[in-house]
Amino acid sequence: MKTLLGLVCCLLLAGCFTSGKRGGDAPLAIYDFGPSPAEALVAQRRVPLALEVRAPLWFDTMGIDYRLAYIDAARLREYARARWAGPPAQMLQQRLSQQLRLSPSGQGQARCLMRVEIGEFSQVFSAPDASRGVVQGRVVLLDRSRRQLAELPVNLEKAAVTQDARGGVGALSEAVDQLAADLRSWERRLADTPASGACFG
Repeated sequence: MKTLLGLVCCLLLAGCFTSGKRGGDAPLAIYDFGPSPAEALVAQRRVPLALEVRAPLWFDTMGIDYRLAYIDAARLREYARARWAGPPAQMLQQRLSQQLRLSPSGQGQARCLMRVEIGEFSQVFSAPDASRGVVQGRVVLLDRSRRQLAELPVNLEKAAVTQDARGGVGALSEAVDQLAADLRSWERRLADTPASGACFG
Protein backbone atom coordinates (compact mmCIF):
# COMPACT_ATOMS: atom_id res chain seq x y z
CA MET A 1 0.00 0.00 0.00
CA LYS A 2 2.83 2.39 0.91
CA THR A 3 4.53 1.59 -2.38
CA LEU A 4 1.35 2.45 -4.29
CA LEU A 5 0.93 5.75 -2.43
CA GLY A 6 4.55 6.64 -3.11
CA LEU A 7 4.10 5.95 -6.82
CA VAL A 8 0.97 8.15 -6.96
CA CYS A 9 2.82 11.01 -5.23
CA CYS A 10 5.71 10.76 -7.71
CA LEU A 11 3.33 10.89 -10.65
CA LEU A 12 1.56 13.97 -9.23
CA LEU A 13 4.86 15.77 -8.69
CA ALA A 14 6.00 14.94 -12.22
CA GLY A 15 2.77 16.40 -13.54
CA CYS A 16 3.39 19.65 -11.64
CA PHE A 17 6.87 20.10 -13.10
CA THR A 18 5.89 19.36 -16.70
CA SER A 19 2.55 21.19 -16.93
CA GLY A 20 4.22 24.53 -17.80
CA LYS A 21 6.13 23.03 -20.71
CA ARG A 22 3.00 21.40 -22.05
CA GLY A 23 1.09 24.67 -22.13
CA GLY A 24 -0.24 25.08 -18.62
CA ASP A 25 1.43 28.52 -18.57
CA ALA A 26 1.89 30.67 -21.67
CA PRO A 27 5.52 31.66 -22.32
CA LEU A 28 6.53 35.22 -21.41
CA ALA A 29 6.30 37.52 -24.45
CA ILE A 30 8.99 40.22 -24.78
CA TYR A 31 8.21 43.25 -26.99
CA ASP A 32 10.00 46.27 -28.40
CA PHE A 33 8.87 48.82 -31.01
CA GLY A 34 10.07 46.73 -33.95
CA PRO A 35 12.38 47.91 -36.75
CA SER A 36 12.41 51.64 -37.47
CA PRO A 37 10.67 52.60 -40.71
CA ALA A 38 13.39 53.11 -43.34
CA GLU A 39 11.73 56.26 -44.66
CA ALA A 40 11.82 57.81 -41.17
CA LEU A 41 15.62 57.98 -41.01
CA VAL A 42 16.95 61.43 -41.74
CA ALA A 43 20.37 62.67 -42.79
CA GLN A 44 23.10 63.35 -40.26
CA ARG A 45 22.77 66.72 -38.54
CA ARG A 46 25.17 69.56 -39.14
CA VAL A 47 24.54 70.87 -35.60
CA PRO A 48 24.33 68.25 -32.81
CA LEU A 49 21.06 68.30 -30.86
CA ALA A 50 20.74 66.30 -27.64
CA LEU A 51 17.72 64.26 -26.58
CA GLU A 52 16.45 63.42 -23.12
CA VAL A 53 13.32 61.39 -22.31
CA ARG A 54 11.76 61.64 -18.85
CA ALA A 55 8.90 59.60 -17.39
CA PRO A 56 7.36 59.20 -13.92
CA LEU A 57 8.95 56.63 -11.61
CA TRP A 58 5.94 54.33 -11.88
CA PHE A 59 6.68 53.91 -15.61
CA ASP A 60 10.26 52.87 -14.86
CA THR A 61 9.46 49.16 -15.19
CA MET A 62 9.25 46.69 -18.05
CA GLY A 63 5.56 45.97 -17.50
CA ILE A 64 3.13 46.69 -20.35
CA ASP A 65 0.49 48.90 -18.76
CA TYR A 66 -3.21 49.16 -19.56
CA ARG A 67 -6.28 50.88 -18.14
CA LEU A 68 -9.90 49.72 -18.15
CA ALA A 69 -11.44 53.17 -18.57
CA TYR A 70 -14.97 51.77 -18.56
CA ILE A 71 -14.43 50.33 -15.05
CA ASP A 72 -11.74 52.39 -13.29
CA ALA A 73 -9.67 54.74 -15.44
CA ALA A 74 -7.41 55.70 -12.51
CA ARG A 75 -6.17 52.14 -11.97
CA LEU A 76 -3.01 51.17 -13.82
CA ARG A 77 -2.72 47.43 -14.57
CA GLU A 78 0.01 45.25 -16.09
CA TYR A 79 -0.21 42.26 -18.40
CA ALA A 80 0.92 39.15 -16.53
CA ARG A 81 2.70 37.31 -19.37
CA ALA A 82 4.05 40.18 -21.49
CA ARG A 83 6.92 42.60 -20.92
CA TRP A 84 8.77 45.38 -22.69
CA ALA A 85 12.38 44.61 -23.61
CA GLY A 86 13.42 47.59 -21.49
CA PRO A 87 11.91 50.50 -19.53
CA PRO A 88 9.63 52.50 -21.89
CA ALA A 89 11.53 55.78 -21.36
CA GLN A 90 14.80 54.16 -22.48
CA MET A 91 13.11 52.52 -25.46
CA LEU A 92 11.56 55.86 -26.43
CA GLN A 93 14.92 57.59 -26.23
CA GLN A 94 16.52 54.95 -28.44
CA ARG A 95 13.70 55.05 -31.00
CA LEU A 96 13.60 58.83 -31.28
CA SER A 97 17.40 59.05 -31.38
CA GLN A 98 17.45 56.62 -34.31
CA GLN A 99 14.71 58.31 -36.29
CA LEU A 100 15.73 61.92 -35.64
CA ARG A 101 19.52 61.42 -35.45
CA LEU A 102 19.64 62.98 -32.00
CA SER A 103 22.51 62.55 -29.53
CA PRO A 104 22.05 61.21 -25.98
CA SER A 105 21.74 64.01 -23.43
CA GLY A 106 24.89 65.04 -21.60
CA GLN A 107 27.08 65.36 -24.68
CA GLY A 108 28.91 68.69 -24.43
CA GLN A 109 29.00 69.46 -28.15
CA ALA A 110 25.20 69.67 -28.42
CA ARG A 111 24.00 73.22 -28.88
CA CYS A 112 20.47 72.58 -27.55
CA LEU A 113 18.46 69.89 -25.77
CA MET A 114 15.13 68.40 -26.79
CA ARG A 115 13.48 67.05 -23.64
CA VAL A 116 10.51 64.67 -24.00
CA GLU A 117 8.43 64.45 -20.82
CA ILE A 118 6.03 61.49 -20.86
CA GLY A 119 3.03 61.52 -18.52
CA GLU A 120 1.03 58.64 -20.01
CA PHE A 121 2.16 55.59 -21.97
CA SER A 122 -0.44 52.84 -21.84
CA GLN A 123 -3.16 50.91 -23.62
CA VAL A 124 -6.56 52.32 -22.68
CA PHE A 125 -9.71 50.22 -23.04
CA SER A 126 -12.90 52.22 -23.61
CA ALA A 127 -14.82 48.90 -23.75
CA PRO A 128 -13.85 45.21 -23.61
CA ASP A 129 -13.64 45.13 -27.41
CA ALA A 130 -12.07 48.55 -28.05
CA SER A 131 -8.73 50.00 -26.97
CA ARG A 132 -6.06 52.44 -28.08
CA GLY A 133 -2.43 53.21 -27.38
CA VAL A 134 -2.11 56.56 -25.61
CA VAL A 135 1.04 58.69 -25.38
CA GLN A 136 0.70 62.01 -23.56
CA GLY A 137 3.12 64.61 -22.27
CA ARG A 138 5.09 67.47 -23.75
CA VAL A 139 8.34 68.25 -25.54
CA VAL A 140 10.46 71.29 -24.68
CA LEU A 141 13.41 72.74 -26.52
CA LEU A 142 16.13 74.10 -24.21
CA ASP A 143 19.24 76.08 -25.06
CA ARG A 144 22.66 75.35 -23.59
CA SER A 145 21.83 77.26 -20.40
CA ARG A 146 18.59 75.19 -20.12
CA ARG A 147 16.38 78.16 -20.91
CA GLN A 148 13.14 77.04 -22.55
CA LEU A 149 12.82 78.15 -26.16
CA ALA A 150 9.69 76.30 -27.28
CA GLU A 151 7.13 73.74 -26.13
CA LEU A 152 5.04 71.14 -27.97
CA PRO A 153 2.10 69.35 -26.24
CA VAL A 154 1.87 65.61 -26.94
CA ASN A 155 -1.49 63.82 -27.04
CA LEU A 156 -1.36 60.86 -29.41
CA GLU A 157 -3.80 57.96 -29.74
CA LYS A 158 -3.67 54.96 -32.07
CA ALA A 159 -6.35 52.27 -32.23
CA ALA A 160 -5.30 48.74 -31.25
CA VAL A 161 -6.01 46.02 -33.81
CA THR A 162 -6.37 43.32 -31.15
CA GLN A 163 -7.50 43.72 -27.54
CA ASP A 164 -4.47 42.20 -25.86
CA ALA A 165 -0.82 42.95 -25.15
CA ARG A 166 0.17 42.46 -28.80
CA GLY A 167 -2.46 44.94 -29.91
CA GLY A 168 -1.42 47.45 -27.25
CA VAL A 169 2.24 47.19 -28.23
CA GLY A 170 1.37 47.73 -31.90
CA ALA A 171 -0.75 50.80 -31.11
CA LEU A 172 1.90 52.32 -28.84
CA SER A 173 4.62 51.66 -31.43
CA GLU A 174 2.55 53.52 -34.03
CA ALA A 175 2.08 56.40 -31.58
CA VAL A 176 5.85 56.61 -30.98
CA ASP A 177 6.55 56.71 -34.71
CA GLN A 178 3.88 59.42 -35.06
CA LEU A 179 5.65 61.37 -32.32
CA ALA A 180 8.90 61.16 -34.29
CA ALA A 181 7.12 62.46 -37.40
CA ASP A 182 5.52 65.29 -35.40
CA LEU A 183 8.91 66.25 -33.97
CA ARG A 184 10.42 66.43 -37.46
CA SER A 185 7.65 68.82 -38.51
CA TRP A 186 8.10 70.84 -35.31
CA GLU A 187 11.82 71.14 -35.95
CA ARG A 188 11.23 72.50 -39.44
CA ARG A 189 8.94 75.19 -38.03
CA LEU A 190 11.35 76.09 -35.24
CA ALA A 191 14.30 76.33 -37.63
CA ASP A 192 12.62 79.35 -39.23
CA THR A 193 12.16 81.25 -35.97
CA PRO A 194 14.77 83.66 -34.54
CA ALA A 195 14.53 82.31 -30.98
CA SER A 196 15.31 78.66 -31.76
CA GLY A 197 16.77 78.65 -35.26
CA ALA A 198 20.34 78.48 -33.91
CA CYS A 199 19.61 75.01 -32.48
CA PHE A 200 19.23 73.48 -35.93
CA GLY A 201 21.87 75.03 -38.13
